[in-house]
Amino acid sequence: MTRTRTAMLAALTLVAGASGTALAAHSASAGAAAPACTVDYKVQNDWGSGFTAAVTVTNNGAATSAWSLGWTYAGSQRVTNGWNAKVSQSGAAVTAANESYNGTLSTGGSASFGFQATYSGTNAVPAAFTLNGATCNVDGGGPTDPTDPTDPTDPPETGDRVDNPYEGAKVYVNPEWSAKAAAEPGGARVANQPTGVWLDRIAAILADPKYAGLRIVTTVEIDSLPNLVTNVSGRPTATPNCDVMKANGNYQKGVGYALNKLGDIGNVYNYVDAGHHGWLGWDDNFGASADMFKTAATTEGATVGDVHGFIVNTANYSALKEDHFKITDSVNGTSVRQSKWVDWNRYTDELSYAQAMRDKLVSIGFDQSLGMLIDTSRNGWGGTARPTGPGATTTVDTYVNGGRYDRRIHLGNWCNQSGAGLGERPQAGPAAGIDAYVWMKPPGESDGASKEIENDEGKGFDRMCDPTYQGNARNGNSPSGALPDAPVSGHWFSAQFQELMKNAYPPLS
Repeated sequence: MTRTRTAMLAALTLVAGASGTALAAHSASAGAAAPACTVDYKVQNDWGSGFTAAVTVTNNGAATSAWSLGWTYAGSQRVTNGWNAKVSQSGAAVTAANESYNGTLSTGGSASFGFQATYSGTNAVPAAFTLNGATCNVDGGGPTDPTDPTDPTDPPETGDRVDNPYEGAKVYVNPEWSAKAAAEPGGARVANQPTGVWLDRIAAILADPKYAGLRIVTTVEIDSLPNLVTNVSGRPTATPNCDVMKANGNYQKGVGYALNKLGDIGNVYNYVDAGHHGWLGWDDNFGASADMFKTAATTEGATVGDVHGFIVNTANYSALKEDHFKITDSVNGTSVRQSKWVDWNRYTDELSYAQAMRDKLVSIGFDQSLGMLIDTSRNGWGGTARPTGPGATTTVDTYVNGGRYDRRIHLGNWCNQSGAGLGERPQAGPAAGIDAYVWMKPPGESDGASKEIENDEGKGFDRMCDPTYQGNARNGNSPSGALPDAPVSGHWFSAQFQELMKNAYPPLS
């Protein structure tokens, strides 16, 4: 099962700020009053004439609905731009004020922001900070010696890749998405979560030295390669255009070219899209897809060494882990694989599929340390409809349908799904072989319009986004399960975001 898109996305990137060893907060001396605030100021990347910094301020005093952090530079530092705060400078004095979406600071609460600046000479950490006029102490700081390899706060050298780019990193929070989420009722609960940034065109800026201190994760080529396996002649869902693209090899060449060029950048980590279990989990698709991935990864100068890992469930809704039935279960002698929902698939969820796909890819020549990402942005399936135990054993279908978390009408449905919820929050190293759970599809961004909408973005209309559509061979001729009144793909869809929060699992507090 798959989905179609008018414009194929060439890549999407998630930027992770590489951090050194985290420094513990200074504790107050016995009998002394705790400081009004604590500031963690870290220089993340310093290229001699400029730098980027990440700042976290923790409020130890009374709760406030607005904040302003101030400091003074001793050198020639000049702030040029900032994110997640309004950063301004007058002479040597700098002020960072909250944005509209992150002004509330409870007692013990924190706010984080970043900025870029230029300088000449030395780049000393500010000696003092104030929060709304009250003096703070300082936690952390920039590198004491940028050339000292033993300094735990130094950014990693270009080319010195780590095994898992998410470990020990503060992952980028897109301020544009964060502002939209925070503007929603209840959205502040998740507005600080990192999400992917979707790109359909990009200037070649990732190799710029000023980004050398960042770990940049790219997820390359959404959907295209699996289509060359499942939608070609001889398959029930064959599409003539897929035959053309498989014959001319342009998809493989495009992916290989991207992997080759991006793989030469020492701080870039390439992950290739590997579909999801409800698309590639069948015997006919699984091994053939792995072979197709290797073909692309060894084309146009690319090698398997240019692939750090793979990502599954991108922008999809497949449950992370089904607890109430296993692929090896049977009911009255009938295998779970024969149920209408599973339909002879070998996997019931994304975790088992991701781990199995990883093993298969390693077996055909990819690196033993290959890591997987799972997009959990919309696969929580919580709320009152979430089953708490197995279904009845009347038939194999009642058993599976009664116990499955994934409440879609059909496993092939992919557009703005009704009843979906936020899944596991982004986190590093959650399971064997899994580098991270990520929110690669930003929750609240529409998959596509519910009806044809004229636009100047070249975005078409897919009937699978129409809630009145009764389906096709790809989804077993089932209703689409899509939400009504959706805008064109990528536009903010408030009703979807509210539903995702309502049905989040783990639930939001």
